[in-house]
Order: sequence, then structure tokens, then C-alpha cells
Amino acid sequence: MGETSTYYRTHTCGELRMEQAGQEVTLAGWMENVRVVSGNLAFLVLRDFYGTTQVVLETEEMIQAIKELNKETVISVTGAVRERDSKNPKLPTGDIEVVPAKIEVLGKCRHNELPFPINRSREADESARLKYRYLDLRNPAVKDNIVLRCQVVSALRAAMTGHGFLEITTPILTASSPEGARDYLVPSRKHPGKFYALPQAPQQFKQLLMASGFDKYFQIAPCFRDEDARGDRSPGEFYQLDMEMAFANQEDVFAVLEDVLPPIFAKYGKYNTASAAPFRRIPYLEAMEKYGTDKPDLRIDLTVTDATELLSGCGFGPFEHQTVKAVVVSGFQGTRKQIDKLCADVEVQTGNKAYWFRYDENGEIAGGIAKFIQPIKDLVVEALTLAPGCLVGLSAGTLMAAQKTAGVFIKTVAPLCPAHFDKERYEFCWIVDFPMYEIGEESGELEFCHNPFSMPNGGLEIIEKAIKGEADPLSITAFQYDLVCNGVELSSGAVRNHDPEIMIKAFWMVGLEEEDVRSKFPAMYNAFTYGAPPHAGIAPGVDRMVMLLSGEDSIREVIPFPMNKNAQDLMMGAPSTVEQHQLDELNIAVTKTEEE
Repeated sequence: MGETSTYYRTHTCGELRMEQAGQEVTLAGWMENVRVVSGNLAFLVLRDFYGTTQVVLETEEMIQAIKELNKETVISVTGAVRERDSKNPKLPTGDIEVVPAKIEVLGKCRHNELPFPINRSREADESARLKYRYLDLRNPAVKDNIVLRCQVVSALRAAMTGHGFLEITTPILTASSPEGARDYLVPSRKHPGKFYALPQAPQQFKQLLMASGFDKYFQIAPCFRDEDARGDRSPGEFYQLDMEMAFANQEDVFAVLEDVLPPIFAKYGKYNTASAAPFRRIPYLEAMEKYGTDKPDLRIDLTVTDATELLSGCGFGPFEHQTVKAVVVSGFQGTRKQIDKLCADVEVQTGNKAYWFRYDENGEIAGGIAKFIQPIKDLVVEALTLAPGCLVGLSAGTLMAAQKTAGVFIKTVAPLCPAHFDKERYEFCWIVDFPMYEIGEESGELEFCHNPFSMPNGGLEIIEKAIKGEADPLSITAFQYDLVCNGVELSSGAVRNHDPEIMIKAFWMVGLEEEDVRSKFPAMYNAFTYGAPPHAGIAPGVDRMVMLLSGEDSIREVIPFPMNKNAQDLMMGAPSTVEQHQLDELNIAVTKTEEE
């Protein structure tokens, strides 16, 4: 529990036991509840960070001292510890109570009504919780997530230090660079018209540390991205266990995390079972084909089957001349209503329709698009290895659309199928061999698929072949890898492209000349021309990790002061307008406001 100050208290509210019976103590905390029984008997629950203690008021004087006080007023109580007549086995302090001789008000709550009951704050509207976050955090259930976060961060630091990594902090004010998301920009007063950017990640700095001769770096790094919120993503800022290793390849990075993470998940996780090292490795293309996602949840045993040849000519319009994928769910007990909702949810998440039919207990095709399947029933049953009681989910479209829709179908149907979903465990896997390039959906041009600083698999030779037209750029893979746990991407990493010649030619493939690379990444490019070691790294998200460990569905539940989905801090009122003189100092003119 640690040392506590004895000025305001001799013990905490979670500390007293029968061993202290007969002692005079002083406790301090918040008045959680008061129940007045009569003019000379009342029961008060006192709460601090460590727990609660029952205080029994047995005189009119003591009852008068708290009679006008609102709940959540901070008080100190000095009195004698005694054994309770009616014990509470649910409380660590349930065998004792304190009879006060003195009560002192330390911090008065001046509100008769609270925005929500403290111990039921999680039932309140999220906007109210975020606006009054300091009250929400008084709820032990909410507080426990933040305590867990502290413990996990401490354990990560200890583990990384034990592996010989140095914790080095990198700048918060830096230059804007094209890293995939929008930057948060900070205007410079001394350099009118110019801006700093908050780092989306310490990517370039950690690579520069490797070029500087440091061997192993890590940091619990704050990252800033102006992007929309999701359940597993917080807008504004987030934290990651950022690491980089010199003279290292993919195997070295895997070995470190496979040694660091399992003990932490075993000790702090909600579930008792976790993958042991080595984690399963799944090539990107295999993950998309088999699971319909590059973030597979391996707790689910359902997979995707290609049904294009089988069903594209069955007469169902949406299947014609399209890729068709099938997911076979054996032993499905859900109702028609549940299936319709399932398909609607999939469409909301993907923008693509999901279709279905059942092979019922009587061996008949029924429901959904059954009339198109019935004429080729025997062929379908054999090709998909159907048994009576199967539900078949179907998707169609381009290859990517059909794969992703099938992947979402798997994750959506799994909670309805306990036999296919071993929920209470942590399943890790590495997604490897990501494509180096892709065709941009908006631009229609060749773009980097994942991380432009990654080393292509095949090095300079494969890039030169692509430049000469001897190799398809879309067939080039990179030494890029994602760490996935229970369908959540914890981290992206890569073996870095540390050779300026390979870097220039890799960027040339997406239309950037050498001068463009020099101007966009001047420090890193120049540093590499002075000789840089091969290096590799990764950066697991701390917030996502704690979310998984706590069993929460939203990342905001494990962040002390999160923003809402619209990137607003309702408690502090950010973002906010500023005074005109501040804008003048920064040479900024506001051309549009939110109200307009």
C-alpha cells in the first residue's frame, strides 16, 4: 500500500482490521453515504483511494457536525476502532467500525445534487461522465482501470530496461511530415507563417537515435493524430511502447515482445489464458483470404471460404461477375430475427450487404437466398462441407470488399456462437509480409501500403526489377509486421530501410524524386548518408493493451482524461477560442468559426 501522510490521517480507509481494535485513529476521505437512524445514531461511509470504512455516530453532537454536509464533502474523523456487531464480509474493513470523537471538514461539497451517483457513474451518459470526469474517477470501478494502467506501464518499463533498452524522450514540438494522418499544428511566434507539428509518432527520432549509435531505445511515447474516434482509438493523443533496436531484424523484435508481453498479460489480464511464445505468424494475404481481415481474432474458429466459382453463376444478381465469399457456421441456433439483425449490422460496418441461407436440421435449404441455392443444393452442400444445422453467410463484390465483409460477418456472428468463440483468453499473432505498395482508392496511383520507411523483401534488387518492369510492384512485400491480440491491432512495426539508395528508389516508385525525399525527411536522409546500421522496431499501443487487459470495449475507459468522439475535452472546454491579441502575436487570422 505504501507510506501515507500522518498529518491528516494515521490510516487509510481500506487499512483497518481487528488488529487495530481499541486504537485511536484518524481517517480522512469523502463522505460517500450517511444514514441517520435516530437523534443519536447514524452510520457514515467514508471513502478514500484505498477503500471504505464505516463510521458510527452515537451522539447528537457528532450527528450535528455532519447534518448540514452534502455527500462527497471531504472530512477527517478521529476516534476509536471497535469490532462491528453486524459484520460485512464483502468489505476488507467489514469487521470493524470507527466511533468518532472529532470530525473536521477539510473540503466542503457545495452541491446538494451530484451529476450522477458516484458508484454508478458508469451508467451515466458519457458526456456527463467526461464533463465531470473528476467525479467519475472517484468510482472505484473507474479508478481501478487507471491503477491497472499505471501498473502495466511500470511493468513495461521494468521489462524493457531488463532487456537492456534505454528510455529516451524525443521532442514534442517537431516538423510536419507525411505519416498518414492529419497533424496537429502549433504556430510559431518567432517565425511568422511557420508551424511546428505534434509528432504522430517518434518514428524519425528513434531511427535517428539508431544512426547516432544508440543500440536499444524505448519510450512510453505520446503520439498526436487528428483523426476520428473508434472504440479502440482515442482522438487527439494516445501512448505507445515505442522501441527500436540497432543491428536487428524481424526475428529480434519478435523475440523481445514475445518475452515482454506474455508475463504482463498473465499477471494483469482479465483472462487467465494467453498465447505462449512463439506467437503464430500469418502472411497478410493469407489473413485476408482466410479471416477476411488483417486483424484476426483467433479466439474464433470460423474462417472464410472462396465461393466465387461455386456461386457467381447461380442466378443471384449481386453475385454475377463478382468475388463471392462464404462463412459456414455449424450448429447455429439463432433466430431469423437475429440473422437479419446480424446482416444489417455487417452492412452498417462495411457498406456492403451480407446474404445468407440455412441448411436446416432436415437437410433442406431455407431462408435468405435459398431459392437461388436450391437448384445446385447437392453441389453447394458438398463444396462447403455442410452439415444439418449450418448457417452460411455470404458476401460479394471486389476481392477486398468481399473479404472484408466476410471478416466482419465472422466477428459479428461469433458472440452468438459460444461453440465457435473461446472468449476468455488472449490470442496473439503476427501478421507478416505486408505488400510494400498498393493502388490508392482515391488516387488510383501506386502508393505505399503501410510504412514508407520499411525495407522491401528483396532489397535493392527487387525495387530495380520493378523499375525496369521486370517485377510487379504490387507483388513486392516488405519487412512489415503487425501484432494482433483478440482482433485488436496492438502494434505496427518494420525492419527499416536504412540505405539511402534503396530509399530513393522505393520513393521514386510512388512518384517522389530524390529531392522530394531530401526535403520531406532531411534529417533522416542526411543521417543515413553518414552510415546507419540495419535497425528494426515496433510500438504497441499502451491504451489498447490496457483496454484488452481490463476487458473494456472502449479505449476511453482506460484513459484518465479522454476526449469525446468529437475530439472535445468537455471538462476543460477544449478546443476553445483564444484572445485576439494571442492570434495577433502568432500572425494568425481566423477565417471561419464553428458557429458559422
